[in-house]
Amino acid sequence: MSRLIALHGTASSVVLECGPSGAPLWRYWGPLLPAQGLPAHTVAQARYVPPSSLECEVPASLLPSFGVGGFGQPALLAHRAGLDFAQDFNDCVLDRRADTLTITLSDRVARLQVVIELSLDADDVLRIRSRLRNDGDAVLDLQWLASATLPLPAHARQVSSAHGQWSNEFRWQDEALGPSVWLRENHRGRTGHDGLPAALVLAEGATAHAGTVWAAQLAWSGNSRQQIAPREDGGWLWQLGEWLAPGEVRLAPGECFETPEVVATCSTGGRNGAMRNFHAAARATVRWPGGQMAPRPVHLNTWEAVYFDHDEAALRELAQAAAAVGVERFVLDDGWFHGRRDDARALGDWWPDAAKYPKGLTPLAEQVQALGMQFGLWVEPEMVSPDSALFRAHPDWALQLAGRPLLTARQQLVLDLARPEVAEHLFTTLNGLLHSLPIAYLKWDMNRDLTTAGHAGRAAYHGQVQALYALLARLAAAHPAVEIESCASGGARIDLGVLPHVQRFWTSDNNDARSRVAIQRGALQLMPPELLGAHVGAERSHTTGRSQSLAFRAAVALPLHLGVEADVRRLAPEQAQALARWIALYKQLRPRLHGVPVTLGEAGDGIVWQAHGDATAAVLFVYRLEPTAQRFSPALRMPWLAAERPYRLRRLCAAAQGAMPGWGRSALHDELDGPGAVLPGAWLREAGLELPRLTGESALILSIDAQ
Repeated sequence: MSRLIALHGTASSVVLECGPSGAPLWRYWGPLLPAQGLPAHTVAQARYVPPSSLECEVPASLLPSFGVGGFGQPALLAHRAGLDFAQDFNDCVLDRRADTLTITLSDRVARLQVVIELSLDADDVLRIRSRLRNDGDAVLDLQWLASATLPLPAHARQVSSAHGQWSNEFRWQDEALGPSVWLRENHRGRTGHDGLPAALVLAEGATAHAGTVWAAQLAWSGNSRQQIAPREDGGWLWQLGEWLAPGEVRLAPGECFETPEVVATCSTGGRNGAMRNFHAAARATVRWPGGQMAPRPVHLNTWEAVYFDHDEAALRELAQAAAAVGVERFVLDDGWFHGRRDDARALGDWWPDAAKYPKGLTPLAEQVQALGMQFGLWVEPEMVSPDSALFRAHPDWALQLAGRPLLTARQQLVLDLARPEVAEHLFTTLNGLLHSLPIAYLKWDMNRDLTTAGHAGRAAYHGQVQALYALLARLAAAHPAVEIESCASGGARIDLGVLPHVQRFWTSDNNDARSRVAIQRGALQLMPPELLGAHVGAERSHTTGRSQSLAFRAAVALPLHLGVEADVRRLAPEQAQALARWIALYKQLRPRLHGVPVTLGEAGDGIVWQAHGDATAAVLFVYRLEPTAQRFSPALRMPWLAAERPYRLRRLCAAAQGAMPGWGRSALHDELDGPGAVLPGAWLREAGLELPRLTGESALILSIDAQ
């Protein structure tokens, strides 16, 4: 006898059909259904047998199989020396506890067991993972095990995915779903710039603010695969999982393989609704020292201030200048360790360079603390330079394949973290640094993809990621107060898999404010602002060569986790004072910027905006990216506000933002600089706020408060 099982979030529902045998069937994943809104009929009762088809149809299930009637992409591909390549999981045991389902499926012929865990929470976050056990008496070669197989209805129209490269990450592109398979794979060994294991699927008519959107991301920091394949009823099946190299996973009798988790959501609030649900998932995943988030401290990172040119006296001056403008965490970047004169040498030799720091790092770290700042340190533990004492002593510690040349990138190699002696060496080294210095923060970098990634001759991608997580967890247990930033050539390791072990992501190596607007908006689709680092760079960008005003650079960095990436010693007095005002504004606003809902939008004519807050109170950032093409600026509609309430709008910290152009403002805009303008919520939602005439690459920051 078949029965329906439903899980309900606040605004979405999942419905499965469980029959007397076989894997549960997908009946529904979409907007919230009423408790009594489920049909009485089964799939078999609703479906006819089409011409030229099997008499026994195989509908879409949680675990599509291969070789026994299913012709789509299977969730499992495995064999034993060419045998048992076809699977059919007829035995099903289901355990439900609150809103979590554990489904145990067995194939007695192939002697396999798959356990699928599925839960749906009040934030409409759907979490799914799978675990495979080899119950046979021979080795099982695993080629593919989907973490999740998700159903999409026939009215899904577009898929949006992120691509990019170094310094130009998180470029989202939309593609129409059609009769062909949509496929994305990443084989780089890390999350990567160009193949993020995440996507959004939009129903017909979905926009930034309304309409049904399904979204999913794989919580994994390595190789990945996702595909959306058409079903024969007009819908699609969406699979996400870890891409496995040939021969990478071979399960001995009794051994198990567990997939990374898929975090998915369905929202009727458009792209922004899916984004807010992802933010809720990330906030539930991150582990803050002490159990809760402290105010995100203002950073100064030394990289673009001094690069490799470390002079202790100059860095002491830099620390003093940083403290004077309000910096709260001073991070000593690359160049501090033995022999590190450039990027061609010394990775792996993690002790202070005696020529640069004759007494070690303690005097500088203690001065940083005396100035009222935390001390942070850059490391790249997963890497080794061929020109280093570590590599000369242990050349076999690098990932490598016998008979193949070692391929360098940024003149460095990757250590084999799955070797116990390597993991122990790295823990001992980092543990020693953390014990000997007052380090509150590690900037953990990872600057290359994996090649010749072999461990004892076998593909090592999966084991490398697992070993990284284990090393990070061991360090966190030994030093629970230390925060860690995940940096990987900028934003190449931003994912929910590493998030339980870190408290910050470096969004991009590109601090050009014009570029950063798009990069940060793209990253916000997956992660909340308090986890994303954004720095006020030098006037002339290190990566693009372009220049922007301090006001624009600061306004772009302000909504995220603010930092500074410039030599503040060289600022003119008026520039230093202006930067101090921006940092003071950030400290004032951060309770309103972090841990709150975020809404992104566009007003047209080169204007984009983001709001941090809800219908009670919000901070609105308006960015004009290009000179206007119109005589009058477009009105900015605010769809997140309540129609029945009036709102007071005020421009924040005019002293920091600077005066609005006198020729581009009106009496209404004068009110924004004074006591504030009060406008009806319905008007702001539907007609919008008439904006002043801003110049290209400028910003407007408003406080919006319900009256």
